[in-house]
Amino acid sequence: MTTLAAALESLQLGHLKPGDDATGGMAPPLAEALEQTTTAIWSDLFATMMNTSLERDIEDLGWGLVNLFHRAAQKKHAVIDRLTDDIRLLIAEQDGSEINASNLEDKIEVARKIEEAATCYEQMRDVAAAHYIRETGKSWIPGAGNRISLGVTSAIIDGRAFLKARRDKVRDANTAIGTPVVFTGGRMTFRSDDDMRQFAENLHRTLNAVRERVGDMYLVHGGDMRGLDGLAASWAEQKGVQQVRFGLDRKLGDRAGFRRNDQFLNLKPRYVIAFPGNGVSERLVIDAKKAGIRIVDRRGPLGMPPSAHNAQAGRKSA
Repeated sequence: MTTLAAALESLQLGHLKPGDDATGGMAPPLAEALEQTTTAIWSDLFATMMNTSLERDIEDLGWGLVNLFHRAAQKKHAVIDRLTDDIRLLIAEQDGSEINASNLEDKIEVARKIEEAATCYEQMRDVAAAHYIRETGKSWIPGAGNRISLGVTSAIIDGRAFLKARRDKVRDANTAIGTPVVFTGGRMTFRSDDDMRQFAENLHRTLNAVRERVGDMYLVHGGDMRGLDGLAASWAEQKGVQQVRFGLDRKLGDRAGFRRNDQFLNLKPRYVIAFPGNGVSERLVIDAKKAGIRIVDRRGPLGMPPSAHNAQAGRKSA
């Protein structure tokens, strides 16, 4: 079996028990090999589909290919979480005997190997996600949960060190570092391609200007990939800007949007960047002003500041 075939087959091995360690002392694939292999898979598949009747399916299949690697990493992390509980129990049972010490060491080694595998799948996911954004212009975001990369820590020397490193890595991966900037906007339709292009340029220009002022910004948005959040998310990924996504709590019904507004403002953002949206977005702007948060208002036509549009209208009437 080729290395590629083995890698793809292993994506279906989520049923493996934590104690199963078929890899032995083998090292994980090199990062360069993972990148080249994932690029080859992407290029061969979508080059075949271009300029054919299957071309319209590229975006959906591309999302699914990225998600394939993402789910494989998630399965590995679920196994590690179970192993973490086993390690904690073994630590509590340590009595100085060689057998118990050996069992603990074996369990830690298995966890290390599985975490190496998870990291490999995350690398393949991130490479595929980079191809996805180049191909579609859209940022890849999973249907549920977060997209994070925990990486590998080699300085795990005993059970307590492993548990602490695991907790710290999960905490750090789920914590954006820097200054929050909230983005809000809805779904848009445009009269022409030129209008759509002009709007996108204004949106990117606004985000770039804010980033120049807030060099350590992370972008907070609602995660609606069919609306303006999707454009902002794609900008953030291309610029290497961290993102925090607050989805709607559907159980709250009509109050879900206003609850999310509260979550936005509780972060005490430096700015709220407001593009055209719905009544919930308008309420966010009102509440942000009351809280003394600066508004970058781009709710005018084609993502312009309302004041600029009013000035243009005044010059035309004169």
